[in-house]
Formats: sequence, structure tokens, C-alpha cells
Amino acid sequence: MPQVGIVMGSDSDMPVMSKAAEMLERFGISYEMKIISAHREPDLFFEYAKSAEEKGFKVIIAGAGMAAHLPGMCAAIFPMPVIGIPMHTTSLGGKDSLYSIVQMPSGIPVATVAINGGANAGILACKILATSDDKLLNKLKEYSKELKEQVEAKDAKLQETGHKNYTK
Repeated sequence: MPQVGIVMGSDSDMPVMSKAAEMLERFGISYEMKIISAHREPDLFFEYAKSAEEKGFKVIIAGAGMAAHLPGMCAAIFPMPVIGIPMHTTSLGGKDSLYSIVQMPSGIPVATVAINGGANAGILACKILATSDDKLLNKLKEYSKELKEQVEAKDAKLQETGHKNYTK
């Protein structure tokens, strides 16, 4: 049974949304991924959001661009956390998506990551699930340790080579 629902309005969102899926896979979290348009398929969207709890979802990650209604509408229907990913757009660079997702009315929050922040959405979903899963929490602690070690290794290389000769 999937713990996380990943939903997007278009297949053009797939490069970003797949990063969320990759993070969930890294931490052993099951998920279901769908393309559903809140505007073009409202009946299908409402059925998805209404049935998400019954399916066992604990978190929904919803990506959307432009008007970006998908995350907010999920949050209006699904009683558990929704993480919104604003998509970069050609017209306004994703600011339209970002503003639409973060400016939710009182009582309908959507946790929102950066524009095209798929990986962080996946990590945030894991952190939410880790509040009741010690094994997952330990995996997240190990991941944080790995990130720290990567930075330390990069700094050591910088100190060794000097900034003028530094290459990744």
C-alpha cells in the first residue's frame, strides 16, 4: 500500500516530480504517481483526493505550474499533509506557481518547497513519515551525515588545492 501520493497536472512536470520519487525510493517509501489535471478532469481529481486516505496515503506531493491549483485543492480535500512543488514556468519563471501554492487561505495549509524542488519535497515527505517511524528517522540522520561529509570533503579539497586551482 503506497504511503505517499505523487500527483502532477502534466507529463511536462515529470522531470521535477521524478526527483521526489527518487528520494522516496532512496528511503524505502512506497508511493503512487499519477497525472491528473484539476482543471481538465475535475471529477477524476476529486475522486483521487477523496480516496487518498482510504488508499493509505499519509502525505501527498503535488506539483503544479501557472495557476497551480492542484496542491491547494488536494489540501482542501485530503486531511493529512500536502507538499506543493511550484513548477518553473516560461511566462513568470515559476513565481506564479509559487505564489499560488503558498498563498492558501487560513485553515488549508500546503507545505511548499522551492520552484522545481522535487528532491526536497521527497525528503520532506520522509521527514513527516519519520515522526512515527524510528527506522526511517535513522535513515534520515544517516543521510544528513552523508551531506555533511560531502561538504567537508569539498572543503578539504579546496584547502588542499587552493581556490584558483579548484575544480569539482
